[in-house]
Parts: sequence; C-alpha cells; structure tokens
Amino acid sequence: MKHPHRYDLPKGHMEPGETEHQTALRELLEETGIQSSDIDIDPNFRFENTYYPKYKRFGGETVKKTLVIFLARLKSDSTKVIPSEHQHFEWCTWNSFQPS
Repeated sequence: MKHPHRYDLPKGHMEPGETEHQTALRELLEETGIQSSDIDIDPNFRFENTYYPKYKRFGGETVKKTLVIFLARLKSDSTKVIPSEHQHFEWCTWNSFQPS
C-alpha cells in the first residue's frame, strides 16, 4: 500500500491476547477489507525483522520494533481491495517488488 512517500504492508500492533496470525488477519481486514476466508496463508513462510527507528513524536527516542510478515494468496482474482488507510495499493511478488 502506498503512503505519500513510501510503500508499506498492512501491519499494526498486537492487541492483548492476540497471536501473530490473529494480528495479521485483523490488520489485513482493517486496512484492505480482505477477509481471512478470502486467502490461503502459506504455513511455511514467516519473515521477521527487528529494527530500531527514532521517533520524532517521542522526542527522538529509539524504539525497538519487530515486523513479522506472512505470505498469503487470494483464493479468487475477483477479491476487492478497499484501502482504508492508504492512498493506493499495488500487487507484487516477494522477489520482484519494485516501487514505482
């Protein structure tokens, strides 16, 4: 999905009691309108990246963030995407992502 100056994935913070998968499915629905019944999740794919950005809104404080990515495929090409928090979306494969 596209923000004004960068591309991003549907993501967000885990709510208390949620698993990683539950968080991913909730965020996918909230940000794209895609329901869990519309996708098949690859059980063999899990990518994790930990990074330490500085946040201006926290006075330049460095914060530890961990991003977990799952791979899913739509069950139907006719699934509609309704981006609620982003200007635009674009489909890409894991290996061929090229921002436009």
